[in-house]
Amino acid sequence: MIDKIEIFVTDIPVRVKRIFSSGSWDTGPPASLLSKPVLVRIYADGVIGTAQIRPISPGHFVSDTTHSVVAAIKEIYGPAMLGKSIFEIESINQMFDQRLAGNPAARAVLDIALYDAMGKALKQPVHNLIGGCCQPVIPLEWSVSLADDVGTIVTEATRAVEEFDIKVLCIKAADRRGWRQDVKHFEAVRKAVGPDITIGIDPNTGWSLSDSLLAIHAMMPMDLGYIEQPVARRDLRGLAEIRRQAQGIPVMADESLFTLQDAYALAEADAVDAYCIKLYKVGGITPARKIGAVGEASNIALNIGGLAVQSQLEAAAGAHFYASTPVKRMMGAGEFLFGLNATAPDPLVPETDFVIKNGCVEVPTGPGLGVTVDEAALAKFTLLRETVA
Repeated sequence: MIDKIEIFVTDIPVRVKRIFSSGSWDTGPPASLLSKPVLVRIYADGVIGTAQIRPISPGHFVSDTTHSVVAAIKEIYGPAMLGKSIFEIESINQMFDQRLAGNPAARAVLDIALYDAMGKALKQPVHNLIGGCCQPVIPLEWSVSLADDVGTIVTEATRAVEEFDIKVLCIKAADRRGWRQDVKHFEAVRKAVGPDITIGIDPNTGWSLSDSLLAIHAMMPMDLGYIEQPVARRDLRGLAEIRRQAQGIPVMADESLFTLQDAYALAEADAVDAYCIKLYKVGGITPARKIGAVGEASNIALNIGGLAVQSQLEAAAGAHFYASTPVKRMMGAGEFLFGLNATAPDPLVPETDFVIKNGCVEVPTGPGLGVTVDEAALAKFTLLRETVA
């Protein structure tokens, strides 16, 4: 039975800043709690389940912050989990709904930590608990930040391709100068990386319907790979119209997909070809599997998003979910690349072989998530620690 839950807010010593349509995305200055990752440890019957999620607000479409995640776990979710079995995954997820609505990042880190604990108790990797290993080697996607200078965008894209052998790029779009500037960015990157790289576009809800159609038709001759969330989250009619006019180029929902009910609404509206599942956004592995089932029933593919900046634990959770999904049900590649030492090493896992190899990564095979946190590093980089017992 669960007898203790520990909560750690840990530092990110190498700051990461990015730009997208709704503003800046920033891990924040060192030692500041805001925008830092939350690590959770669940203690039960001699095993310890560990997981980590970085709430990405402020500056994006989700409401969770580091402070709200800590409060939700310490004050509400954590106390209600004490005395439960780590295998009561459905009961615990139901409790999340009943005790505190929303808060997907807090739910996600607890849900993933439970899977890590179950895997350790059974001496099995997480993917074996959720369907087995359909894909031991996972292709990776690099998300390319917006920038005022197109040269900066091209430099990031070519680094991904040349240094890491990435085969899928996603260019952020909805530049403040208008959709024509987005087309210029796409054209420059396509020219730089050549015809063999898949290039998608992600306006993060920043285009109108008319802008979307104009931009997409302008990019089509340059081999546009896919279109991610061009219009507002609730504009399912707009998404459906874009899909009708995209001439087979896949349209993917990101900001439109938070819940199982969102997945159903998107399927009912024939609005998209793919769901972008980010574990921090949907509440963890348990709801992600249910969303995946809606996708399978509706012939909607899955994409696994979330940058997992400098977090081996967060990247591993995405990798296990990805690996458990058959190839024919996937679209694109795994976005959790920034947790694989692409921008900087995970400060909590100084030694690892969970890294990018030839544009891909191998899913961990150790018990649970298969990631071991260095205790000295955790002590060094902990900014805040709370206990529920």
